[in-house]
Amino acid sequence: MKIITFLSFIILINTSLLAQDFPFGSISKNDLVMKNYSLDTSAHAVVLQEFGKSRITIGNDDRIKLFFDYHVKVKIFDDKGFDNGTVKVHLYNNSDNDSYEEISGIQGITVFNDENGIQQEVELEKKKIYPEKINKHWAVYTFALPGLKKGCVIEYKYSIESPYFLENLHNWEFQSDVPKIYSEYEVHIPAFFTYKASIRGVLKLSKNSATIESKCFESHGASCDCSLLIYGMDNIPAFIEEDYMTSSKNFMSAINFELEEWINPYNGVKTKATKEWKDIDYQLKTEQAIGGQIKRKGLFKDKLNGILAGKVSEIDKAKSIYEFIQKNIKWNKFWGIYSSDGIGKALDSKSGSVADINFALVAALNAAGLNGSAVFLSTRDNGSINTLYPGTGDFNYVVARVDIGDQFYLLDATDPLLPFGILPLKCLNDKGRVFSLDKPSYWMDLNLPQKEVTSRVMEFTLQENGKIKGTILNYYKGYEGYQQRVKIKKFNSTEEYVEDLSTKWSKVKIIKSEIINLDSLNLPLGESYEVEINLFDKNNSDKLSFNPFFMHRIETNPFKLADRSYPVDWGMASDDRYILTMHLPSNYIIEKQPSPIGFSLPNSGGKFLSAFDGTENTFTFSNIIQFTKSIYSAEEYPYLKELYNKIIQTEKAEIVFKKK
Repeated sequence: MKIITFLSFIILINTSLLAQDFPFGSISKNDLVMKNYSLDTSAHAVVLQEFGKSRITIGNDDRIKLFFDYHVKVKIFDDKGFDNGTVKVHLYNNSDNDSYEEISGIQGITVFNDENGIQQEVELEKKKIYPEKINKHWAVYTFALPGLKKGCVIEYKYSIESPYFLENLHNWEFQSDVPKIYSEYEVHIPAFFTYKASIRGVLKLSKNSATIESKCFESHGASCDCSLLIYGMDNIPAFIEEDYMTSSKNFMSAINFELEEWINPYNGVKTKATKEWKDIDYQLKTEQAIGGQIKRKGLFKDKLNGILAGKVSEIDKAKSIYEFIQKNIKWNKFWGIYSSDGIGKALDSKSGSVADINFALVAALNAAGLNGSAVFLSTRDNGSINTLYPGTGDFNYVVARVDIGDQFYLLDATDPLLPFGILPLKCLNDKGRVFSLDKPSYWMDLNLPQKEVTSRVMEFTLQENGKIKGTILNYYKGYEGYQQRVKIKKFNSTEEYVEDLSTKWSKVKIIKSEIINLDSLNLPLGESYEVEINLFDKNNSDKLSFNPFFMHRIETNPFKLADRSYPVDWGMASDDRYILTMHLPSNYIIEKQPSPIGFSLPNSGGKFLSAFDGTENTFTFSNIIQFTKSIYSAEEYPYLKELYNKIIQTEKAEIVFKKK
């Protein structure tokens, strides 16, 4: 990420020469007859032109405002591109009243050639624009461009007037889920304000200029020059999301702005907007909805004797407190790092937000004399935290941390099925900020040692009648145990879960089943099945085919891109093992067996091993899929793709038995 601070500029220009917006309704015949986008023929739509402009200046009410204009023209090739015709514009409010940003100048048209080849135009009607208040901080205006047809071109524009010029200078995303032929962003910033601009993503700007506008800002005797910043990019590919990634906004090419400092135009007072972490620590400690809640150890004074009865070691005490919070406060589905109604009310009502629950956990740990602290983080779909700029805006989740001896454990008590010391996948995202009441905060890595571990052990005997009888033992450890418990608990009973499983296992009859340690969260989850599998083939009674991956088979490669510019992020390492032992009757032999294979990822990143070993009447088939890292770089992507190709090919293989 490249960072630029705009403090001074060296070129004085006439701004009228640099205006790059395009006339509204300027849709050419070439736009309409365009059949596809030559640089991406699979695209369902392409942005022909896109322009945005932000400027800080004086509004009609004689107050400093931020004005933002947006204008775009999009070619739609087929009905899968119609989504581009529905537009949502979000408006922000950071006041105690309804002082939302104001939108104006909404225009929209759809242009297409009719059956006779005559160009037609349908305008957006004002009554088709729908405003909606979402909550205290956000409202949204929604409109859909009318008359969408395959091959049409849509165009729309709008302007936003905002009083929140210090905190809300618009960022600009060059990339989206459709390709763009050209995109440009123009920013006008008076010299009273200093912003840092971060250029994100791997794509290169085709235009990047910084110049000076003379005397562009005047108000009540105060005046200054402005910086004029223009960023442009052409031939922008669509950003294609694929499995195993964090938020796309971490990787899409964009320009982000953050206020560094500003001078009040009317009294000359300079204010540093960028804080230090010690300032943030003080803010959090004095904030009643954060530090004020963690301090409330007294709420647990009368509860600890019962919670800690019979517990001697610190780890046992921590586990008991964790289980108490898990069982006594149900998550109400509200996120965020601020306690909504306080941990006292959450305990009384047995319901609370993420912050209520995990602040209560920290307070209870500290009340028991343990070393508890809060960890603020950003979830995977919320994007990475910008650690260069101290602030709380990037955080949207909080968990607890307890340090015992030289070990630490991260805890999230919002989910009653999460074992002690394991975080949900959504929390495994880059870094977290550790916060306590008596020490400075610090960063910690959220690339944790937790793993997904699965073992499947089968012992089968082939019968004379062409049926297989035997046992299946599945063991799930770590995060895999949690995920499997979640699957089972979705059913009203384990019997319903097993019944559903039997419908998914083709030709398999479950005779007897047992689920082991379902409610013992800190132990491996076990599944034991006694099964009968019918292999008889009426078309060929002398040969029987068996695919050992009947219950867990990978059939499609999750990695389909020619190359990937962002990392593969599993969130954690994994280990999946499969062992089959098969006993054959004396009148059968193995006609076809799986070929052994060994494939290793570079840098000890993992492996795929498959082996077949047997005597005349007994064989063992084993399979190991292992990923030793949680994150793989874009350069390692081709190796992961090839590994999955080999897995898919191997798991297609049938073992063929033949009568002597």
